[in-house]
Amino acid sequence: MEAITLILDPATAAFYRELARRAGVSLEQALADALFKLAGELSLHALHRAGGTDPVPG
Repeated sequence: MEAITLILDPATAAFYRELARRAGVSLEQALADALFKLAGELSLHALHRAGGTDPVPG
């Protein structure tokens, strides 16, 4: 894996630090999970705009 350095403002860092603590995971894992989820959501919306299926069925 490649190491990446992120610079977060204090409020964002505190939010994800608390989220990680409550989830019982590391701060790095909480940030990785959040970025992975965002990437998936953006991909679904891009597919929808390109004429694919509805990203949120139902």
